[in-house]
Formats: sequence, structure tokens, C-alpha cells
Amino acid sequence: MTVKLHEPGLRQARSLVRDGKVVRDERDDWSEDAPTPDEENAFIEKHGWAEYGHWHLGVDDEVARETKGHYKFPYGDFTKVHRCGVIALESRAGQFDHDEIRDEAKKLLELIDED
Repeated sequence: MTVKLHEPGLRQARSLVRDGKVVRDERDDWSEDAPTPDEENAFIEKHGWAEYGHWHLGVDDEVARETKGHYKFPYGDFTKVHRCGVIALESRAGQFDHDEIRDEAKKLLELIDED
């Protein structure tokens, strides 16, 4: 698996945070706040794969672009960044030695917590 930082997703996440489109929820809320597979499918059908990808901080270049498996480390619910999602992805990225993604997630958390 070749997972790398997805710059368009990072740019969108930063922009959303700067615009105040953030849910400052608790660490363990992501299991309830993350989009369901049906919500993901509806979003893809309406907005396409590129927009879907913008809601992820990682991509796996060994998996076809127009599949959910290509996109890794989601951080929001297709409207706002969820603090709990960023915490979850930072932890998972660290577990699997995706240091660049982990480090960018830390910076994103700092941006979220500035207020």
C-alpha cells in the first residue's frame, strides 16, 4: 500500500477550519459522526469522486481513483471538519507510519484549537 498525503484534501480542510466550518466534538465521537456508507454513496453520486476525495487527507496510489479504497483518512461529514475525525486520523496515520499525514493532522488540530 502506497498511502500519501492528499494535498487537495488538506487545502480544503484548512479552508473549512479558517471559515469556521468545524464541529469541536469530543475525541470518541467520530464513530457516530463519520458518514455512513450510504451517505458516502449519495455524496459521490451527487458531487463525484474528486469532491469525495477532498474530504480525505490520504490517498492510496495502488488502488483505482474512482473507488472508496483509494481515499484514506476522512476528517469530516461533507459539510464540516470534525475535530474527532482529525484526532482519529492522526492516531491511525501514526499507527501505520504515515508520518506526513500524521504531522499535517496535528497542525490541523492546532488550527482548530486556536479559538
